[in-house]
Amino acid sequence: MNPVHLELKNVSKNVFRRVNNNMVRTQILSNLDLKVNKGELVTIMGASGSGKSTLLRLINRLSETDSGIILLKGNDIRSYVPMELRRRIGMVFQVPVAFKGSVRDNLSFGIKLWGGNTGIETLSRDTGIPGNLLDADAGQLSTGEKQRVSIARALGNQPEILLLDEPTSSLDAVSEQRIEKLLLDLQKERDLTILWVTHEKEQAQRIGGKRLILREGRLEHA
Repeated sequence: MNPVHLELKNVSKNVFRRVNNNMVRTQILSNLDLKVNKGELVTIMGASGSGKSTLLRLINRLSETDSGIILLKGNDIRSYVPMELRRRIGMVFQVPVAFKGSVRDNLSFGIKLWGGNTGIETLSRDTGIPGNLLDADAGQLSTGEKQRVSIARALGNQPEILLLDEPTSSLDAVSEQRIEKLLLDLQKERDLTILWVTHEKEQAQRIGGKRLILREGRLEHA
């Protein structure tokens, strides 16, 4: 069995929600435990507002836990400088974000920032971005093309773990299936550890891996 890559121990998180025009502190994650092995694919389902996106944001410190600890290869993630942590743990958001400039500019961002050795042409090939799009304005791409660029930009950081926050929810059915295949192929080729949040039971069944449901602040096997 592969070693434990990511582990959450007794993680809790509170958020403020508006109730009858008052902001009420609510516990959204409650003493949550999770172990993810290297190279494992984990899908996380749950109702809207159950804390799926919050969970991912805690893992790469876009938000902080209220209690508990998150370990990357046995080390507290708080021992890493945030930028270094986010190089190791990449994240792709629900709505694709294109940085200002060309597709090439977007893909070079992580490579230049981290001094990686993955070239732009390799990234574009691995993520199915045609070479004739590299000099196109990234802001003018279709939603599906922007999501490929977002994925490629994240991979340019050479992450060990990829967090996917409903990465296909804004896509049409054809683009959704293409992105699913792309991510599954990359996971196998690069031995990536992936946590994939989805609200679609059918998608979770298609992509396989370990399936979990976030319910009342805790993770359960689907």
